[in-house]
Amino acid sequence: MSVRADSAGVALDRAGILARVPHQGAMCLWDAVLDWDAQRIRLQADSHRDAGHPLRHRGRLASVHLCEYGAQAMAVHGGLLAHGDGRRPRAGLLVALRAVELEVARIDDLAEPLIGEAVRIADTAAGQLYAFRIEHAGGTIAQGRALVALAGAAG
Repeated sequence: MSVRADSAGVALDRAGILARVPHQGAMCLWDAVLDWDAQRIRLQADSHRDAGHPLRHRGRLASVHLCEYGAQAMAVHGGLLAHGDGRRPRAGLLVALRAVELEVARIDDLAEPLIGEAVRIADTAAGQLYAFRIEHAGGTIAQGRALVALAGAAG
């Protein structure tokens, strides 16, 4: 599926996500883009139930890993925006998490898909700031803000 800048709102499957982010294989945590526009994205994942999840430790997946889901939602959004503009996405490094609230201890035992949302708050040549929220069964189980420093930014 081809997504262009004027195609905001178009859903995207896992193959489309993999084509736009550096996270590959099992490390790509999102399965589908539900909708998006220039400021926000909503995604769905079932990967938290996968026994082979790369972030599992001793068979469990802690709620702190929901921050990675949030960061990857940002990466997918950036990939969609860059692809729509005909550019390659810039590599980024997660440099800060703020105001993170986790409502569950672990996520591997959650039965329903995860729904994630990331909203772009600020975007400069040096980095991006997003707010993220992860929901399960209609309730928020994680939220916070994440700052990404972008490669090639003058420092």
